[in-house]
This record gives sequence, structure tokens and C-alpha cells, in this order.
Amino acid sequence: MYVPPLPNGAGGRGDAAAGEQPRVYQVWRGSNEFFLQGRFIFGPDVRSVFLTMFLIVAPVVAFCVFVARHLMNDFPDSWGVSVMVVVVVFTVYDLTLLLCTSGRDPGIIPRNTHPPEPESIDGINDTGSQTPQQFRLPRTKEVVVNGISVRVKYCDTCMLYRPPRCSHCSICNNCVERFDHHCPWVGQCIGLRNYRFFYMFVFSTTLLCLYVFAFCWVYVIKIRDAEQLSIWKALLKTPASIVLIIYCFLCVWFVGGLSVFHLYLMSTNQTTYENFRYRYDRRDNPYNRGILNNFLEIFCTSIPPSKNNFRARVTVEQGLQQTRSQSRGFMSPNMGKPIGDLEMGRKPVPWDEPRTAADIRDLEAGLGGMFDEKEGRVAHASPDLSRDDLPVEFVEGRAGMHSRQSSWVHRSSDGAEAISVQMATARRS
Repeated sequence: MYVPPLPNGAGGRGDAAAGEQPRVYQVWRGSNEFFLQGRFIFGPDVRSVFLTMFLIVAPVVAFCVFVARHLMNDFPDSWGVSVMVVVVVFTVYDLTLLLCTSGRDPGIIPRNTHPPEPESIDGINDTGSQTPQQFRLPRTKEVVVNGISVRVKYCDTCMLYRPPRCSHCSICNNCVERFDHHCPWVGQCIGLRNYRFFYMFVFSTTLLCLYVFAFCWVYVIKIRDAEQLSIWKALLKTPASIVLIIYCFLCVWFVGGLSVFHLYLMSTNQTTYENFRYRYDRRDNPYNRGILNNFLEIFCTSIPPSKNNFRARVTVEQGLQQTRSQSRGFMSPNMGKPIGDLEMGRKPVPWDEPRTAADIRDLEAGLGGMFDEKEGRVAHASPDLSRDDLPVEFVEGRAGMHSRQSSWVHRSSDGAEAISVQMATARRS
């Protein structure tokens, strides 16, 4: 289960007096939105779900008012009533699939409270003494899937090696199992636990569009036959049918094309992310088990339970465990390299650029305070930056600093000492 850090004040006397700790969803470190006290989890773009609902409900309401209502008496044995009943039931079913897709955990992998065990130790400092141990994790690992070697990456955010087919979503800020894509129309990542509902939603929306499109034409033909008009004049008799026909025609190209594309992906056991990045048509797909077994895997296997209990209480011991783990000496596999990941969609920047800029500002402030401009003399000597006088936490936290920074500090301290000697000589003369 995911164990987030305690917020400020959590686990203090106030909470102890209340006898309750915050729940996991209240201190969740991803970008998700929660409803009904953590029972539903959405992506940060949850508002797009309401737009999707409107795009489904609005044309159905127009169809019931301007088309289906007039067809109720045009079919024998009350079959006309079924036209409206079917479209209403099918719309409710479609909206249910939408909520099942967007309101559930897509397969988020819990973040680790500390990095995994290291495999190598970086060595010796300039003076020959042993530095605090710095652990560097390999950037990738090789695992075997169905006899084929697959490379998995280390996630710096979640502090874990991603399982095969897992990727980190830059929008939700979570690692998701069998990551397919992040769908802005449902406001959620599509992964292992909601891909089935996503495809059923897209396919049912396609059928709903075809249903409304077909019965709009049925109503136009009824008008043409009843009034002995041409098809164009019959269309002018029902402007609502014209709008619905055009709307459904455009939507079918979108949701219908998406249904066909994902039908191909399921038949070959690929995800959208894998199809655009790895191109399995150029090499073997380790997950392809045959067309029939691929479809059975999607629709007939049980959905695994969520690995996150969003309503669980965060205990004080869990928060302290994560606080201690953050003080360990650790070097990310990205340290000293530009940080950038196609899955995260971030612009590569040097890992030490923000820290270097902060150190330069601190250095300038330190040198500026050494000289008293009013009296024209040295106010105080250069501070001692030896490891013996610094707290252990500071030494461990700064042990991975780039070598250029230490050279800047040495040069600046040497310059300060030279200036002090020159001023002392000038006073004696």
C-alpha cells in the first residue's frame, strides 16, 4: 500500500488528541482528484468528464424530443416506444462505462518510501579519505518476458524500477501498470484496471451514434413517404434531424476510428504507448499470445485489485519511516546527467543547475558580508567549511555535489585571503 509523507503538523499533539491521522487520499503525492472521501479517483483534468457527458447527453435529449417522440406512433404494436427506451437505456449504460473508466484506479503502482537497495558504491574524495557512501542505481535493468529480454527503467519520482509495460504519466504524476495513454476526454490514465471499460465506452459510444444516425434517417423517410416529398424537402421539415445526422456522422469518424484502432491493438496485445514508441512490427512482441488469447486476456480475465487503499489512515510510524529514509546517502541514476524522459515529457535540464545557481548566490552573499564598505576593512574571516564543523545531515545531503562547485569555493576563499594580505600590507606601510 502507498505510504505518503505526513503533512506539516500531522502526527503532532493536535492529531494525537483527536485520535485520527489523515487518510492516504488527503496527502496523496500525485496530481489526482478524489471524490466521496477517496472512493473515486480522477485525473487532474476531471472537468473534461463533464464536457464528455454533455456531448453524449445533449444530442440524445434532442433525439428523444424531436425524433423519437414522433416515431412512437409510427410503428405497429407499440414498437415505437422501444425506440426511445433503447436510446435512454443505452445512454445510461454508456455514461456508466464512462464513470467506470474515469473514476477508478487505473493501476497506479505505490511509490516506495525509499530507493531500492544499491548495486555499487562511489569512491574516494580528493584527499584520499573515504567519503560518505553514495549509492548509484543503474538506470535500466533487463528482465525476461516470455523468453524475450525487456528493458525496464528506474523512476526517480516513485523510487522504483517500473515493471514491464509500466510508464510514468506526466499528467497524473503516477506510474501506471500496462500504461496505454492519458485520455483527456475521460480525464484519467488508461491502464491495466480500466482499459476494458475504456474500450467498452468507446465502442458503445460508436453504437449510440450509429443508432441515432439511423433513426434520424428513418424519421426523414417517414416524412417523405407521408407527404410525398423529395428527400431534400423532407429534411427541411425536420431541422433537428439534419443537425443530429451531421453531428453523429462526425462523431462516428472519431470514436469509430478509435474503436477500430484499439481493436487492432488488442488483437496484437499492444498498448498505444508501445505502438507509437517501440514499433513491434519491426521486432518480436513478447506479450503477443495469439489473437484469441489476447482478447481473452482483455475481456475475460479478472481485474486485479487496486494496490492503493486511499481511505486508509496514515500512521505516525509510517511517516517517520519515510522521513528517515530520505536522509540516507543516495545518488539517482540521473545524477550528473540531463534529466529528461519521453514518458514524463519534460525538457532536459542539467541536474545540478538549480542547486548551482543557489550556491553562487550564497557565495556572493558570503563574500559581500566579508567586507565592510564603510570602514574599508575586513569584517570577519572566511568561515571554516570543514566537514567536522558541519552537521551530519548537511554533509550527507551535499556529498553528491558536482566537482565544479567545490573548485569555485576554493578559488573564492583563496581570493579572499589574498585580498586580506594586500590590505594588511597597505596598513603597515
